Amino acid sequence: MNRTEFIIATAIILFVAFCLGWFANWLVHRFIRVNQSEMGELDRMAQELHEAEETRDQAITYLQQREAELTNQLNQTEAELAATMEGLREARQEAEVMRAQLERG
Repeated sequence: MNRTEFIIATAIILFVAFCLGWFANWLVHRFIRVNQSEMGELDRMAQELHEAEETRDQAITYLQQREAELTNQLNQTEAELAATMEGLREARQEAEVMRAQLERG
């Protein structure tokens, strides 16, 4: 193999390698490329996700407010119950005192 044949063989090998690389690049980009309809669907899904997150945040805020209201109401009810129980206890003691006074006298 003389010098000219070697240069031609090397050029052919390099050209084939270039063609294979270009074809592989084209093939990879063909499979990973996102077309316009898929972009529209991705945008729609992103918008729906954003709306769902806003709805979730509103629901969490509402539940926190409702929980605070119910906790406050429960605390008030417990305070009223304690006051009522104390009043009942005093009324029983007073009734006992009156009963004792009636029995004595």
